Amino acid sequence: MLLFAGAGLGGLAVLATLALWFHYGTQVFFETIRAGLSACF
Repeated sequence: MLLFAGAGLGGLAVLATLALWFHYGTQVFFETIRAGLSACF
């Protein structure tokens, strides 16, 4: 059951990533990822 929940969350993360990529474009997408990573570290 835990495996299915993890796979479901992983699938949602992939879908969200693709949706953001297609909505904002590649450059803005990578800038958002870079800003998020720099905020975490």
